[in-house]
Amino acid sequence: MWNKIATYIIRYRLLWVALVLVSTIFMAYEASKIELSYNFARILPSNDPVEKEYQDFRKLFGEDGSVMVIGWQDPQLFEINKFRDWCKLTQRIKDTQGIKNVLSLANVYEIKRNDSLRKFDVAPVIKRIPQTQIEADSIKKRIANLPIYDGLILNSKTNATLIVVTFNDKELNSKRRLTIVSDIEAMAEEFGTKYKADLHYSGMPYIRTINMKKISGEMELFMGLAVFVTLLILWAFFRSLRLTLLSIVVVLIGVIFSVGILHLFDYKITALTGLLPPLLIVIGVPNCVFLINKYQSELRSHANKDDALQKMIRQIGLSTFLANMTTAIGFGVFYFTNSILLVEFGVVAAISVMATYVLCLLLLPITLHYMSVPKARHLKHLDGKWASGFLTKVNFLVHHRRKEIYIAMVVLILISAFGMTKIKTIGYVVDDLPKKDVVYTDLRFFEKNFNGVLPFEVMIDTKQPNGIFADQAQVLYKIKAFQNEMAKFPEFSKPLSVVEASRFLYQAYRGGDAKYYALPGVLELNKLTNYVQDQQGAAKQLNAFVNKDKSVTRVSFQMADVGSERIKELMDKIRPKVDSIFSPKQYKVSLTGHSLVFLKSNDYLLSNLYESLLIAIAMIAIVGMVLFRSVPIILLSKLPCLIPLALTAGIMGYFGIYFKPTTILIFSITFGIASDGTVYFLTRYREELYKNGLTPSQAVTASIFGTGLSMIYTAVILFCGFSIFAASSFGGTAAMGVMVSITLLVAMCTNLILLPALLLSIAKRQGKNVKPS
Repeated sequence: MWNKIATYIIRYRLLWVALVLVSTIFMAYEASKIELSYNFARILPSNDPVEKEYQDFRKLFGEDGSVMVIGWQDPQLFEINKFRDWCKLTQRIKDTQGIKNVLSLANVYEIKRNDSLRKFDVAPVIKRIPQTQIEADSIKKRIANLPIYDGLILNSKTNATLIVVTFNDKELNSKRRLTIVSDIEAMAEEFGTKYKADLHYSGMPYIRTINMKKISGEMELFMGLAVFVTLLILWAFFRSLRLTLLSIVVVLIGVIFSVGILHLFDYKITALTGLLPPLLIVIGVPNCVFLINKYQSELRSHANKDDALQKMIRQIGLSTFLANMTTAIGFGVFYFTNSILLVEFGVVAAISVMATYVLCLLLLPITLHYMSVPKARHLKHLDGKWASGFLTKVNFLVHHRRKEIYIAMVVLILISAFGMTKIKTIGYVVDDLPKKDVVYTDLRFFEKNFNGVLPFEVMIDTKQPNGIFADQAQVLYKIKAFQNEMAKFPEFSKPLSVVEASRFLYQAYRGGDAKYYALPGVLELNKLTNYVQDQQGAAKQLNAFVNKDKSVTRVSFQMADVGSERIKELMDKIRPKVDSIFSPKQYKVSLTGHSLVFLKSNDYLLSNLYESLLIAIAMIAIVGMVLFRSVPIILLSKLPCLIPLALTAGIMGYFGIYFKPTTILIFSITFGIASDGTVYFLTRYREELYKNGLTPSQAVTASIFGTGLSMIYTAVILFCGFSIFAASSFGGTAAMGVMVSITLLVAMCTNLILLPALLLSIAKRQGKNVKPS
């Protein structure tokens, strides 16, 4: 079959070039329309119970992660000039298109009892910006008499205050969000510069915006580094500018295809799919290395260019096809996770890997056909004295020191296994950022002064219309009891709920004295309800926390970024308290919000690590059956790929690198790429054994020297290529780059040393001659 493929590629070369050219133009057009994704990354599948509860909450109450906060700490908050400008800043932000609501000291409300109309009147505390210090001090006293705001937008103990900015849902998940955040930050910094104030920013819109800007910037950085590093390495290997540029151009066409495929699938660029272009450059270049090395090797043997091209396609075509197939499988298994984020990444990566392979197989032979025969100095790298010496030592070891190789591998596995026991599955919302990053330090400011800004929601379903206020409003007293229990956890902020709104109203009902900021008894509560029947003013305060038929209510907290492990501990403590207050037979209480979805996402990724890895092993084993029908060879040939993964996991354990979304991806991806070396070696071994009639010992030697140089070249390219991700400002991405680099370098060693040793041991067990000739 490969003879025909080789013939058709060369014979119909102009047709193939035209087809590739048209396809590239089309894909480039599609790629030009690609957009960044501004939606919150969804890792959990839509049928997951936690995700379902979260989506049910969003349908009833809207986005929970739509609040950005600006923090300021100053003992002189109410100094007239500062306070006046703080009021003006609040108004400017409120006037910004795309902002739904703004709450700060400048626009707080108070409620007055109107006995003549038997209703509550809602009025702003500040009707106009104060002109004198006396007016500012008066406002300060009035706000101090409104306990609902203490702990919400003001910490009277630390003199810290907030501007709470709520985004419209439409702008929250669009490109416009980036502009709004930048505009708000610019406005705030004018205030900060004027008064030399250290302002702090946080909240999910802000964190997402900063992360998106970093991702966008790093995409360009990684693309540039990937091209530069591969150019440098290819030049060092081939010493030919033409071959170096040819390889890069072919792979860059593959990158165009990948971005075009993204748009054809109606996907957008996310934190994961943004890694595809530099990944494809790094993964695609080894195809060029194997093909060019084989071409030059054949050319040096018989100096016939057409025969060399035919043999290059015929002999390397199958091995590169299977190798790329294993890499594609490593990515493709993410399809089985049912996670939208991972499915998009896995599907496009798998297709792109195979598309890049096809481009290499077509364009390299055709271009080489038109190029002149390389000069002798361009073939010197094939001698590679440094590589030849290394491969000679490898050949000696696999023939004479197999026992020592196995002992070393066992020791390595045991050390790695112990390190694996130390791995923790902990994720933080901002743990990918350096500890000195402003996003990280600002988040700590809000945690210190307001117990955090990450959304945590409790949704209480009474299962009956008007259930919140039925039976003498017993649900309100249950919510009060629940809030008292939650107050025992320092990780959570002061809540916002129908209970807090009722307290605020009762304070107004009793004349505004702060001591009446409390949930009244049943009789007093009944009197209170007579003042909130008009569906206007104060009634809106209550309606913000209940659905239309008043059967469901919410209790909203903000919480600290305590990490997935601590969240799990908190949920184990909170859930029994919830069930003891709200009988599960009568109420359905959902603990949800970004924080809980994040926790579940981390656990989900970990469970899918094992599943996707097992699927990858099974599928790659099936691919291996194409080369050998021997079950022992197929099974044992997986060891050289699995041992590097165990070593990587061990290193993560010893160095305290947590399992989290970015680092979890390492294993399935690297297993697929590491299997490439196994495929290359087994393909050559099979050819030497069956086609050339060599003994197992001779076949192993021929395979070591026949594939070793290209495998070393490939390992160096992959090591340096993935190392570029260490330049990322995201800790997880940087760790992924370093870990993948180490894994693939170790995989090269195990494929060149352990794999041939295993093949000789299997041959010996089968009674074949394994003595070196």
